[in-house]
Amino acid sequence: MFNNIPEVKLGIIAVSRDCFPIDLAQRRRAAVVKALKAKGVKVAEIKTIIEGGIDQNVLEAYEEIKKSKINALVVFLGNFGPEGPETAIAKMFGGPVMYAAAAEENIKVLSSDRGDAFCGMLNASYNLKLSGINAYIPEYPVGTAPEVADMIIDWLPVARTLLGLKDLKIITFGPRPFDFLACNAPIAPLFKLGVNIQENSELDLLKAYKEHANDPRIPDKIKEMEDELAEGNKMPGILPRLAQYELTLLDWIEANRGAAKYVVMANKCWPAFQTEFGFVPCYVNSRLTAMGIPVACEVDIYGALSEYIGTCITGQSVTLLDINNTVPADMYKESIGGKFPYRANEVFMGFHCGNTPICRLVKGKMSYQLIMNRGLEGGGTPDITRGTLEGDIAPGAITFFRLQGNKDSVLQAYVAQGEVLPVATQSFGGIGVFGIPEMNRFYRHVLIEGGYPHHGAVAFGHVGKQIFDVLKLLGIEKVSYNQPASLPYPSENPFAK
Repeated sequence: MFNNIPEVKLGIIAVSRDCFPIDLAQRRRAAVVKALKAKGVKVAEIKTIIEGGIDQNVLEAYEEIKKSKINALVVFLGNFGPEGPETAIAKMFGGPVMYAAAAEENIKVLSSDRGDAFCGMLNASYNLKLSGINAYIPEYPVGTAPEVADMIIDWLPVARTLLGLKDLKIITFGPRPFDFLACNAPIAPLFKLGVNIQENSELDLLKAYKEHANDPRIPDKIKEMEDELAEGNKMPGILPRLAQYELTLLDWIEANRGAAKYVVMANKCWPAFQTEFGFVPCYVNSRLTAMGIPVACEVDIYGALSEYIGTCITGQSVTLLDINNTVPADMYKESIGGKFPYRANEVFMGFHCGNTPICRLVKGKMSYQLIMNRGLEGGGTPDITRGTLEGDIAPGAITFFRLQGNKDSVLQAYVAQGEVLPVATQSFGGIGVFGIPEMNRFYRHVLIEGGYPHHGAVAFGHVGKQIFDVLKLLGIEKVSYNQPASLPYPSENPFAK
């Protein structure tokens, strides 16, 4: 696991209404713990049972929870449960909390040992709302011990993400380029999430970079890069500059994290960067992202935050891409149509200059930024435009998503699942051919209608459920997705073909 995301230390506590047999809560809690351990999940079993109407009992339970040093709590209704106390423990705990309830095991229990947790879960959810507690409740939160264990396992990435965001700092360098106001979104809503932001000048970064000249660690860092690039080390002469830059960023993070446990970055990368630093920073950005420290291009603060959410959810590296260009008709006809279940307007190319980790590319290689080379070096032999990591993105399942502050400083988000197709892009940069069902409608009625910028975070795998859960627990009221054709968007013209 990356050291830039939290480790979830899970605990479970059972509750019991005093007019029900307490052994139901004890026995059923123990069964869930046994099922979790059988699935390889460590869990602290809180022995105190929270009973109805006894405040002292809640305090005793809280003391046991504190001693266990857990940071994520499951409140388990072994029977109907005491509504006030079972809510109070969530408020006292303060961290991510999940509620689940026990199903009746068999016919035999119905005669005298019925728990009625199915009923109690309704009142628990109502009391959580009365208390303003935004706890996690699974889609169907009542089950047998193995089923509840699976619900808990499904929740763990969500809990990890909430813990990460609570102690996150976003470090930025430079203002957004004048021609790139798409990444200029109000950041005030992020402070409400508990995210800290430290904005710095590009001059601060340049000064720090120059101070790392002749750093004795540079040769070892070059060796790391050579080993990673292997046959893709096509421009070895640029590695000393990139190694110096990577050490600069890593040292800055450690010197400036302050009270934050976790850090991501959103840095200016053009147009003056190349002339003043002497390279393109994409490859270094890809390497830090592979370490679990996403570095978003073009000072995209919300892009960096979105990447971090994907990193916490998956525990793996992610990337940030432009929703960039259409797939030409001849490429669609030759490589996609009839081979994959996507119309021509459901596929597109996701691209960035070279910030995608090499582990996510079919065959990554060091290259240069073609467009910048034309403008800054007249299309000649590249020097200051070297530093991109190029290659086709490896095929497989993906989740495209973004959390964004809109023009009115209100948080909104989208999530869409799809895949990277095994189709050669025949293009430059870090790039892939993406297929997302109903992408054409999603593009118009979510991305355009919602005022989203062109950057989207990409998690590798179908993790839309967990991302959606995180966003709702953060209080994001509007979370859009790629709706099926049978479900029109509110803004969709019913008469359009």
